[in-house]
Amino acid sequence: MTDLIVIPARFGSTRLPGKPLRRIAGYSLLERVVRVARAAAEIASDCDVVVATDDSRIADHAEALGCPVAMTAREISSGSGRACAAATTRSVRPDIVVNLQGDAPFLPAAIVAALISAARDTAAACVTPVVHLDWPALDAMRAHKLTSPSSGTTCVRAANGLAHWFSKTILPAIRDEAALRAEGPVSPVFRHLGLYAYRIEALEQFEATPPSPYERLEGLEQLRFLEMGLTIHTILVEPPLHAMSGIDTAVDVALAEDLIRRFGDPHTR
Repeated sequence: MTDLIVIPARFGSTRLPGKPLRRIAGYSLLERVVRVARAAAEIASDCDVVVATDDSRIADHAEALGCPVAMTAREISSGSGRACAAATTRSVRPDIVVNLQGDAPFLPAAIVAALISAARDTAAACVTPVVHLDWPALDAMRAHKLTSPSSGTTCVRAANGLAHWFSKTILPAIRDEAALRAEGPVSPVFRHLGLYAYRIEALEQFEATPPSPYERLEGLEQLRFLEMGLTIHTILVEPPLHAMSGIDTAVDVALAEDLIRRFGDPHTR
């Protein structure tokens, strides 16, 4: 059975209209994400890639990149919903569906492939990666949220990897932070990377369930899984060299281009 990486790509982003077509250092955001997906599918094997969109401009661009397209209903509001719709149009039903957010151009393909491997080995409804932040990375996240408060998500997780919660707020709150900083270089905060691998049955159950209260409040669709009582397993990964949570605003575009100037462009390697 062939698993599936779906790249949800909407034109009508309220904070950054036409986001998938926005150019970052010479390449469109969608082109960068498609390249990541293709490399991950090659590493994982038995995996296909498709762009899921509701807009002909994005579909045309994806097809120009040589990537298959699944046209999905405009009223679908979440990336997971678009991934589910794309998966159900396949002639062969995939067991694992990866929702590779279309605004994550710097996510290493190796992390995507590792997620697929973990999803194949667990019975959890969903698997997603997290990064353990050191203190400088936590400081940088706090500073970034001063101008882009909706960018960046944290995860509270158990020692066995099961997720307790996700939030746009930096969790947990830290008492006696100075003492913790003196104890070692690693903070107690985990940053969530916006990437999911779902069991197809859990994804269909998710789509059949209305948005949950905390999902609406936080704007985080993965909270619906937790409020439904389903399990999300997290895997710990090394922080990407180009460390940013996603492209949500014009400020994020500028930050992405600054990271490329500082660390090089992974798209040209």
